[in-house]
Amino acid sequence: MTSPLTAGSGTARTAPVGPTAAECLARCRALVEPALRARVAGLHDWPAEMAGYAFGWCEVGGRPRAGSSGKGVRQALAVLCAEAAGSPGRAAVDGAVAVELVHAFSLLHDDIMDGDETRRQRPAVWKAYGTGPAVLAGDALFALAFEVLAGAPDAHGAAAVRRLSRDLGELVSGQSEDLLFESRPWTGPGAVGVDAYVRMAERKTGALLGCAAALGALLAGAPARTVDALSTAGRQLGIAFQVVDDVLGLWGDPALTGKPVHSDVRRRKKTLPVLAALASGTAASGRLAALLSAPGVLDEDGVREVACLVEEAGGREAAEAEAGRRLELARDSLLGVPLAPAPVAELLTLLPFVAGRVA
Repeated sequence: MTSPLTAGSGTARTAPVGPTAAECLARCRALVEPALRARVAGLHDWPAEMAGYAFGWCEVGGRPRAGSSGKGVRQALAVLCAEAAGSPGRAAVDGAVAVELVHAFSLLHDDIMDGDETRRQRPAVWKAYGTGPAVLAGDALFALAFEVLAGAPDAHGAAAVRRLSRDLGELVSGQSEDLLFESRPWTGPGAVGVDAYVRMAERKTGALLGCAAALGALLAGAPARTVDALSTAGRQLGIAFQVVDDVLGLWGDPALTGKPVHSDVRRRKKTLPVLAALASGTAASGRLAALLSAPGVLDEDGVREVACLVEEAGGREAAEAEAGRRLELARDSLLGVPLAPAPVAELLTLLPFVAGRVA
């Protein structure tokens, strides 16, 4: 898709030339992944294998597989925010590991709730191992995350545990809202508005990205104002991330995204492009509302027509603009407090890369 996710005008928003986003992610993964693997290896063999499968480290049965735990966006946020607060990146390793474990837990359970059968171009854990085992593996990762943070070797571990617990509560609230949206009508008094969707996305997706940033700053001993600013930046990035994910779900290439196209439409899931299209008041939005409200299952022609009508009604353009606005707010938060310039430059490089991702 044509990305609107570029830096704002003016020299104040132009990051100095430095490492690319891919290089930033690789550096942070190299710091965090050994600790992540060691923690997962300490679990019972069965959930450890399922976790390894989820992270891409092994096949079903435990045979090693060349791969990593994904791009490591949350790991990088934790490490870079610790560095931005003036500490070495290693100060954030426990926080980065904890957030990565929670993220994996949430994906295992989310795939079950959504009925998504694939993840990163492979069968989801629940399809590969069964629903019960996948729930068990998610529970193991959840518990391990708190164990990691509780044992953080500094004076800030307790505050970090409280932050993770609070933000996890928001994630659950956001996921609850997302599931409840599915039963609400497309039009009329009970319909889901764009603003309600954005609030949900901040909780469901933004809370954990904000938590990663906050944990990095907390474990670095940053003052509360700095922790809050970095958390806000992560939350705004999370909204942009979710909105772009919605766009990719309608128009992305499954070979690049690793997720089936149109699965949200088949489930009549409320996503921002669809909601923005319905709110446009155009002729296309009326046809879209009638199609989505009709009883029965959408066939392939119906699914394609929905995607076409959403774009015709301006849903795609509105979603991309919203993602761009959220990235601008993330930049504002990063530039609004005193931070070390080099890590901030890396964070500014990372923002559009993460939100405009294709995988």
